[in-house]
Amino acid sequence: MYLFKVGDAIISRIAHPPGSQSAMNNVETHEQINTVTIAVIEDDGPTLEALAFQLGTAGFQVAAHPSAESFLEAASSKDADCIVADICLPRMNGLELLAEMRRSAPFVSIVFVTGRGDMSIGVQAMREGAIDCLNKPVDDAALLNAVRRGTDLCRMRRAEHMRLLELKEREKTLTPREHQVFALITSGLLNKQVGAQLGPAERTIKTHRGRVMTKMGAVSLADLVRMAETLQIHTTPKPPG
Repeated sequence: MYLFKVGDAIISRIAHPPGSQSAMNNVETHEQINTVTIAVIEDDGPTLEALAFQLGTAGFQVAAHPSAESFLEAASSKDADCIVADICLPRMNGLELLAEMRRSAPFVSIVFVTGRGDMSIGVQAMREGAIDCLNKPVDDAALLNAVRRGTDLCRMRRAEHMRLLELKEREKTLTPREHQVFALITSGLLNKQVGAQLGPAERTIKTHRGRVMTKMGAVSLADLVRMAETLQIHTTPKPPG
């Protein structure tokens, strides 16, 4: 069975007879993909349904839209993991959609399809961040490969963004002195050297360092250094004087 969504209605179809090898493969793929959502945007009805069928039988949840405007008006537009769209859509075309998604939902990946022999617009789209541009009729393997690359990239971007937000919240719990210690120890200074920079005794710096580790949730200095890189915390220690 596969799912594809038109507007707010989710339509289920049986892709293969229950108990067949293909059905078993679909179940396995669906479990691996879990709840990955793909938005398909295509103004040609039969092509829209064919693309939805291709992706649905692979186990993806598919939201089908006849235009870029219809997709952007949907409440779930920013929840998609990947978009598969005709690059030559009427009104808002693929490049305009790509620019809008980069502005409003930068994590979402886009795979374009085209029925035109001239791939110059596809090359331009890939230079601007599209995952791929595939010729119609779209090969199943090429489509699934591009979509999986797109969904992997989208989820990685989302995870990195959530990690950054989490670290920023933890950073807010640091006192000004703890923030100074955080910056200096992750620049490579020892406790004694940090004390020489800031004034307090080494024992006091060690206490501050322990609090920084606890508040930031770091299990090691290497972990704390990676957090500083993510937060872009950089400092230049004063030369010994």
